[in-house]
Amino acid sequence: MKLYGLIGYPLSHSFSKKYFSEKFELEQIDGHRYELFPIENIGLLKPQVLDAHPELCGLNITIPYKKDVIAFLDDRTALPLDACNCIKITAGKLKGFNTDVIGFEESLKPLLLPIHSPALVLGTGGAAQAVMYVLSKLQIPFVAASRSGNPNTVDYQSMDAGFIAAHKLIINTTPLGTYPNTGTCPPIPYDGVGSDHYLFDLVYNPAETQFLMEGKMRGAAIKNGSDMLEIQAEESWRIWNDEEV
Repeated sequence: MKLYGLIGYPLSHSFSKKYFSEKFELEQIDGHRYELFPIENIGLLKPQVLDAHPELCGLNITIPYKKDVIAFLDDRTALPLDACNCIKITAGKLKGFNTDVIGFEESLKPLLLPIHSPALVLGTGGAAQAVMYVLSKLQIPFVAASRSGNPNTVDYQSMDAGFIAAHKLIINTTPLGTYPNTGTCPPIPYDGVGSDHYLFDLVYNPAETQFLMEGKMRGAAIKNGSDMLEIQAEESWRIWNDEEV
């Protein structure tokens, strides 16, 4: 039996287990299982997950451990940035990857127009690192926003409608708006959003978050994170099964 799984906390509404379980059934992939491993701190990764399940062949990583898990890797040569959301386990050795990069890039592109620049990235966590990496690759200038603000970010309190109007691509990388807290959204002045904006939310549940609804009401192009997750999942599967990786 080959075992795969997801670590993070909490994991009560995970996409991954349902996706892979259905994949294994539909594609008649026998001898494979995907499980959830909710761990309250990253220090529990080794005793509660790795040591307890020696049959593990691969892991996905979600909030809040995409940065912290790097300390457990034996090989990070395939990581383009300081965030890891996919691990391949071979003979007990952990090799890290970031499938957020390909997932976000391929999901973003279909609605992306030349007018959608510069970008505003909401959040500075592991997922935000992948988003900023892709924006740099696509040569889209951006600024990141955080609650506190620091020399490299802008704080939410300093934003006004003019600032939002000037940033035509706004990407939410925070968990705000995720079920069951669907009434929340990033605290930006949405009055600055117009029909020439593109709002992308990495959240996928619900399909239309409050953040996306605010954009939709103002005529902006909107997209949630469901396509990104499916692309990520398939890339993880490719990595886990490619002997050359």
